Amino acid sequence: MSTPLATAKERFESKEKLVVAVQELMTEDLWVSRLSKDRGGARDIKHVSNAKLLKLHALLTQVKEEFGTRTKLIDAILELEGHSKDEGYRARLEPYPVPRLYDLHQSAKRRAKRS
Repeated sequence: MSTPLATAKERFESKEKLVVAVQELMTEDLWVSRLSKDRGGARDIKHVSNAKLLKLHALLTQVKEEFGTRTKLIDAILELEGHSKDEGYRARLEPYPVPRLYDLHQSAKRRAKRS
């Protein structure tokens, strides 16, 4: 079992290149600005652990390939749950970050399979 640092070095050569790769995926289409820096703090994504960065990179890459944007992911969640015209529910989902939205999508997909 390799460590997150070893995995980051193996796949991206260094943490700095991993941070750049994650930042490239943090576009307006996929990302909700929720970093400390965005709220006036001093911490940036560079201070996030390697494990979290690797998970975030994998998740953002998967969502970008599968859905393209956060909006399309939200539309897929609403469709699976049968709320495609519910603007109140859409408004509630809009501020959610991509990892939480993707978890909601996976849960809705499992529930749809069962019924």
